[in-house]
This record gives sequence, structure tokens and C-alpha cells, in this order.
Amino acid sequence: MNASPRKTDASARAPAAPAAARKGDKDLPLIQDIRLLGRILGDVIREQEGVAAYDLVEQVRTLSVAFRRDADQEADKALKKLLKGLTGDQTVSVIRAFTYFSHLANLAEDRHHIRRRAVHERAGSAQEGSIEVALARLRWAGIAPRTVAQTLATSYVAPVLTAHPTEVQRKSILDAERDIARLLTERDDIAARAQLYNSAKDAITPRDLAANEARIRARVAQLWQTRLLRYSKLTVADEIENALSYYESTFLSEIPKIYADLERELGDQPVASFLRMGQWIGGDRDGNPNVTAATLELALRSQAEVALRHYLTEVHYLGGELSMSARLVRVSPEMQALAERSPDASEHRQDEPYRRALTGIYARLAATLKQLTGGDAARHAVAPQNPYRQAEEFLADLRVIEASLRAHGGGGMATERLHPLVRAVEVFGFHLATVDLRQSSDQHERVVAELLATARIEADYSALDEARRRELLLSLLCDARPLRVVGAAYSEHTTGEIAIFEAARVMRERFGAQAIRHYIISHTETVSDLLEVLLLQKEVGLMHGTLDAGPQAARADLIVVPLFETIEDLRNAAPIMRELYALPGFAALVRAGGAEQDIMLGYSDSNKDGGIFTSNWELYRAEIALVALFDEMNAAAQPAAPIQLRMFHGRGGTVGRGGGPSYQAILAQPPGTVRGQIRLTEQGEVIASKYANPEIGRRNLETLVAATLEATLLQPTKPATKAFLEAAAQLSQASMGAYRALVYDTPGFTDYFFNSTPIREIAELNIGSRPASRKPSQKIEDLRAIPWGFSWGQCRLTLPGWYGFGSAVEAFIKAPGEDPKARLALLQRMYRQWPFFRTLLSNMDMVMAKSDLALASRYSELVTDARLRRKVFGAIESEWQRTGEALVRITGEKQRLAGNTALARSIRHRFPYIDPLHHLQVELVRRWRAGKGDERVQTGIHISINGIAAGLRNTG
Repeated sequence: MNASPRKTDASARAPAAPAAARKGDKDLPLIQDIRLLGRILGDVIREQEGVAAYDLVEQVRTLSVAFRRDADQEADKALKKLLKGLTGDQTVSVIRAFTYFSHLANLAEDRHHIRRRAVHERAGSAQEGSIEVALARLRWAGIAPRTVAQTLATSYVAPVLTAHPTEVQRKSILDAERDIARLLTERDDIAARAQLYNSAKDAITPRDLAANEARIRARVAQLWQTRLLRYSKLTVADEIENALSYYESTFLSEIPKIYADLERELGDQPVASFLRMGQWIGGDRDGNPNVTAATLELALRSQAEVALRHYLTEVHYLGGELSMSARLVRVSPEMQALAERSPDASEHRQDEPYRRALTGIYARLAATLKQLTGGDAARHAVAPQNPYRQAEEFLADLRVIEASLRAHGGGGMATERLHPLVRAVEVFGFHLATVDLRQSSDQHERVVAELLATARIEADYSALDEARRRELLLSLLCDARPLRVVGAAYSEHTTGEIAIFEAARVMRERFGAQAIRHYIISHTETVSDLLEVLLLQKEVGLMHGTLDAGPQAARADLIVVPLFETIEDLRNAAPIMRELYALPGFAALVRAGGAEQDIMLGYSDSNKDGGIFTSNWELYRAEIALVALFDEMNAAAQPAAPIQLRMFHGRGGTVGRGGGPSYQAILAQPPGTVRGQIRLTEQGEVIASKYANPEIGRRNLETLVAATLEATLLQPTKPATKAFLEAAAQLSQASMGAYRALVYDTPGFTDYFFNSTPIREIAELNIGSRPASRKPSQKIEDLRAIPWGFSWGQCRLTLPGWYGFGSAVEAFIKAPGEDPKARLALLQRMYRQWPFFRTLLSNMDMVMAKSDLALASRYSELVTDARLRRKVFGAIESEWQRTGEALVRITGEKQRLAGNTALARSIRHRFPYIDPLHHLQVELVRRWRAGKGDERVQTGIHISINGIAAGLRNTG
């Protein structure tokens, strides 16, 4: 937006590059892109809003930069005076300007990331986290391609997209931004062509660049005229639509490319389809009453439509490409038979067997689309007919074509489009992504209690102790009879919950077994929590046979997945699973269903419960204990098939919720806990950040594959020494004590939190289908972990990502009777030698780099109780200083992000333009809470939330 020297027309030019961005500076293209987009946005603001509006934006920006750079008291006073004098319309206009600039700067950053990666690849230095580097490391370690392929054949890697109450992006905004990203790529291509043909003086290149800029300008103007906010509450259907846009833009096209890279690197070794997608949207009912059997059906029907329309498009293009004549080339007998079965009777294609076959395939796909979704295909050479019963039938037809092409000189044509389509069908089927079901354990208990009371089996199930519950549930799982009484009236809750299970059975029959595979139980605290879900599966026909069936073991269609969330739950994870598998018939049931056991580990509530260090430490310990348990059980059960343990990591966007770089996170897992198996959630602004751009999306998917291979085959993480483990346990205890002393034991802390952060305004924002709190209260315990972390990010304290560590390190080093130098040296060794500790500190470093005490102090002024404000903010400020000092002493790095130049670059270029949004947000929140605001004030607050979230990027 800073188009200086200022002009009042569209010819305003960008300022000269600063000294730090001279020719040859690798960041110069990024700076140029940011200035281009800022100039265009400034021009649009002048055109749309007038010169006065543009000048106001510049005035706010200048004062904000002075406040950040020099902590200038005069700038501080001038900024406050300026903001207090703004009208509602002026404020919204300025907030929109800086919010859109944050969005545009992100696009420039993504483009530069791709650009830098291309530079490295051309120089022959592939980057860490790429498939190329991972496989090179495996070769250096003497691991043969065949071994890699065999590992992948038994692997399962799945990012799982989830919706949550802080997702702020509208699909309309995402679509426009994808167009701008594409135009930035086109601009690089124009420059590359000019350089290649030495035609910089050719009139064609300036004309191409001008045309490109005009198209960018049109899209920026579209953004300016598109509302950022939803006027109505986001529905589950909206969340489904938003998520599916990432499949259309990224996953359907980019995942087959990852497989192609693997095939190329591994030579003639076959690569199994191990990388798949998961989805919670439409099936996650925990705390969301808007998710029902109807939304589950909508989710799968919508997913099928996206998959099938993609296949229809690819088959259509294949029909145009595979024009080979039978008079010129032979085809296989199977291919000829496929062509003969086609209803295509056109005399123009009688000698074109591939086209005839593809016309028939298209007709079958079109009929499948109609049958599964009710939709109609866009083109019809012949009428839709004979729908595919399952994706495997469609896949078989494609393989017939591919085999014929490769056998008769058409291998190149098979590689270009057909083979990626074959891979897409293997991965996505007709269901696109596996939808997980999730509900809280207490809700299952309510259903079981009502079923048992109505059937006169047990009048008060909820009053039973755990032992009696297990005994009763096991007897019912050994009884073939259903529980429901014909003609009995059940509550709306019970009817709705059972309807989900019934819908799951129907959806699996319609879309395939992989459409719904996992049932996740939130707040798993006892064995009976798991048995209740098994009983509900039995009630609707998702469990076949009974637990006492002997050699004919019972089988459950859905994997029962415990979710261990709190500190206490994580500590009990292994004991609960041991007791579960000790039950008669349970291990046989799991083996009959595929011998897979997923266990989900929650990063969110454990952090809110005990703070960043204790959360990560207890997760680490739980994983080690669970792996040891399953290794022990599998060894004892030989020669029975081993049960495959798969960890499902419930990671959020923020570090406080398990966020941070996925590659480092996977490599930092305890030894032996990956073994080719990992699922992890992707949510919030992280989804857009990682997957909105197809090339960035492929890079992020690659890191999951590369890290899983390295963690499985290279086993880079060695078991921690006893000294390391003891030190971590002591740090955890002290860290949790410091964290809980602030959050749970400080009188008035809840009031401070609800007043010093925009949590109340976030709860009012139409940014999710799920409420911000589990219960209608203002207790930290009841608040969902997502808005908890989101709120701290908005006020730039990012407290869940670091608080307590500084006190813990101080207490550890100064422990009575210990040598402080030796204790510090131990922590330094842990940082150098233990990936778990190093990654955790690296993430804290990142979070602290994104925090800003000066801005946070502005938010603290919203707390009217001056004594409470000074007490709590003072405690937070002191701990921030302690944690920063601890990181410096342990890592030896005096500057934040010394080892992450890309993020340091991002913060340097982007954060000065986020600061004004914070200042504006504080002013508007003050007005709103004082009752001096109108609809425009509320709109301004909500847009500022959007802009700050977009600028910080990992806030969800």
C-alpha cells in the first residue's frame, strides 16, 4: 500500500529498493512482488474509496511502524488520538486495507517459497523434507529400493482436514486469491521467457507484463468489493464446501504427482497407494449439534461428486488424446473387448478402440454420478448407463487401457494423463476421503443408558461402577439380540446418535468400506467408553457376530479409536488399552477387522490442562508406553497376526496445540512409534496456508512422506538417555506448576483473559459451525482449546506456546544441592542430541518470535481493574523474559529464529503491516464493550480478527 512518492492516480510507482534488497539479493523478487501487490491495492483504494481514505491508511501505517521500531511515545500518543477520532466507516476501511494486504503478502511469500525451491533444485541441492533427499539418505544408508517399496506397501499416511470455530477464510476470498497466485506464477514465467530468449527489449514482454498486471488489478478490485465476513453463521454444509475446494485445487492433482516422484526415484519397484486423505467435516459431532446423519450423508455425497467430476473430466480429455486407429496399431484382446462393450456406435470411431472404450467408461461414470449424488455429467456422447458398482470396477477398466497402451508403443501417452488418473482412483475411490466419526464418551453413555433402561435390562446404567459396566457390556456383546424395543419411543438424542451409526452402515455400502473407517471417542477415560461404541455398532449391524463366537471371530466395521486428551488421560492411555485387549475376544475381533488399532493423542486439552512442556512430555511418554504394550502383546500372541498400532496426532495450527513444522515433528517422535503409520489433523488457517497453493500443497504433502520414510527406515531418533528422561520429568513438573499457578490458581485470571483478549468477539463471529465453549460458562476448563489458543494469538502473547518453560529451566538449574553449570550443560546436550527436546524448543522459539509484548500491553489496557491488570500482565511479562533467556542459554542463539531464515524473512516483511490491525482492534473492542459501537464497529472487529489470523498464518 505504500506507493511512494504518493500520486493520486494509478501511475504511482513503488519506491526504490532499500539497501538490504539490492540486485543479487535473493529476497529482491519477494520485495518486488509485495510492492507490486501493495501498489495495486493502494491504487484500488484510491479509486474505490478516494484519496483521503488512502492517506488515512498511510498515516496509520506510518505511526504503527514508528511504534514498533522505536517504541516511540509520541507515535503511541498520536496513534491513539488518531484511532479514537475515526468514524466507524473510516475504521472499517482502514482495517480492510491492512487485512487485504496481509492476504496479498501471504501470496507473495508463497510464490517466493516456490521460487527459492526451484533455485535450489536447479543448483542440484534438493531441500530437506523432499522425497529426493529422503530417498538419497536411504540409499546412503544402504537401504535398497525394494525395501523402501515393501515398507510403503504396509504404510498408511493420512493428513485429516478438520473444521473448527476459528476458520476465517471464505471460499470466495480463497478463489480470488488462487487466481492472484496463478497470475504471480505467470509473471515469473514471462520474465523467465524474456531471459531465455534475451528479449528484454522486445515490446512483447512489457505488453505481457502490463496485461498480467491488469488481470491482477482486476482480481484485487474483486477482493476489495467482496465482503470478508459471513452475515450468517457458518453451516456444516459451508465447511464441507470449503474443504472440498482444496481437493479440487490441490489434492486430486498433486497427490498423483507425489506417487510419480516415488516411482521415478524407486525405478521399477511398484509403489502401493499408502498416502490417503481423511476428513472430519460432516462426521465430527463432538460439541457440534449441527452434525447429524443428514450432514454425514451430505459430506459423502459431496465428496463423491468432486471425485467423480474430476474423473469425468480426465476421461473426457483422454478421449481426445487417445485417437489411435486400429488400422495403425494393435490393441490387447482385453482392450478390444472393452471397446466392443461400449455403447458408442458412431461410425466415425469404429476404428478407434480407445475412444470407443472411453466413451463407454464416461457413460458408466455419468450414470454412477447420477446414482450416487443425483448430479448430471457435463457432456454426453451417449446416454449415461450401467453405473459402476464400486471404484474397483472403474479402476479395472482403466488398467486394461493402460496395459494395452504400454504393450503397443503407447507408454508415453499412458504416463501423461492415464497413469495419474489410475493413481487418483486408487487413492480417492468414489469416496474421495475417509470421513471419521467422532463423539464424546458421555454422549454414548446417555444412549446406552436409555437403551438399557427401555429394554428393562438395567434401570440406571450411569450409576454403575466401571467393573459392573464392563461386565454388563461384555455380556451384551456376546448376545446376538438387538437392544431396541419395537414401538418404544426414544429421546431425540438417542434417536439422532443411533441414526449416525445407521447412516455410516449405509454410506459404507454405497461409497465403499474406506468411506468411513474410524470412530473416535473423545474424552476416553475408561474401557467401558470403548465398549459402548462397539455395542452401538452391534445395534445397527456394523458389528458382525459376537465376542464369544470362538474360532469364527466377531468383526467390527469401524475401528474404535480412543482419544486421550488431558494430562490424566494420557497417563492412563497404556493401562486402558492393556485392560481392553485383555478382555476375552477383543483382540480376535480387531484381527478379524484388519488388525489395525488407531489411537488418537490430543495436543489441545493437554496443553490447556498443563502447559506446553508438560503436554508434549506426557504425549511422548504415552507413545512410548503404547508402543511397548503392543510390542509385548504381539509377541505373546504369536503366531497370530500382529496388530498394527497407528498413532493419530490431533495437531492444531498453533504450537500450543501441537502445531509447527510437520517434518521435524514426525522425526522427533519417540523411537519405534512411526513404523510407516501416521495420521494427523490439519485445521484452521494452516489448511489454507499449506494447501491453497497446489505447489506449496505438494511440498507439504511430500514432507509427510519423507519424514515417515526417514523415521521408519533410518530411525534417526535414538532412545533418550536416563539423564535426559529424568531432566524432562523435572522440567515438566516445574513447568506445569508455573502454568497452573497462573491459569488456574491466580484469582481473577479468568476475568483478565476474557477482557484482555477478543475471545468474546471471536465467539460472536460467524466463523464456525461449532460453539466456542463446550458449556455456557466462562470457565477456562469448559472453553474449547481452539479459541483459547486463537485468542492468545490475536493479542500477540501466544501464551499457550511457551508459558512455564522459563520458570522450569530456572528451577532445574538452581535445584538445591546441584551444580548449576552441570545442570545447564545437561540441557544443552539435550538440545543438541535429543530431537524431541530440540524440536520443542524450536517451536517455542518460533512462537516467541511471533509474540509482541508492546502490542500485548495494548490489549491489557482493556482490563478495567488496574490492580488485576498489573498483577497478571506483570507475571506474564516476567515469564516471557525468563523463557527467552532460557532459550538463549540452552540453544546459544541470541536472536529469535536464527535457524529459520524463511520465517524470519516472513516476519520482517509482513509483521509491520499486521501491527495496525492490532491497534485498530483494541480501539474497536474498547468502543464495543463500552456500548458505544454500532454494526460497523462490530464488523471492523471481526475483519481485524480475519486479518491478524491471516498474517500470523498458524493461529487455528
